Amino acid sequence: MIGEKLRVLASKNFMRFARSFGACQQDLWEAVQEKPDADLGGGVFKFRHARQGQGTSGGARAIVAMKVARRAVMMYGFNKKDMGNIRKDELKEFKASAKIYLGFSDEQISELVRKRVLTEIMPEPKSVRQAKE
Repeated sequence: MIGEKLRVLASKNFMRFARSFGACQQDLWEAVQEKPDADLGGGVFKFRHARQGQGTSGGARAIVAMKVARRAVMMYGFNKKDMGNIRKDELKEFKASAKIYLGFSDEQISELVRKRVLTEIMPEPKSVRQAKE
């Protein structure tokens, strides 16, 4: 587990996808706390998201720019049934985007959140999580 000091963010497009997939912010937070399914290089990682009550094989995939234990930016999501994998040209674009996202200072990231270019994903308080259990 990476820990709660990791700053987790998501692009507008990713948040649209997450809502259509039925993932809440806690689901997104928990997904990037686990070990990625694949390191695609250049700070780009692939994570799997399971649908409620189903395994990850029929779920979704997230392409995430990540500096381990520091920042994760969810850039792109897709349903496994709709797309097997990303293409090489798409990976090249994700690596370029990751370089930009991961190069921003914390202040620059906070400004992007303030302008609603990015959404900051926050974990539920422990008291809320415990009440659900």
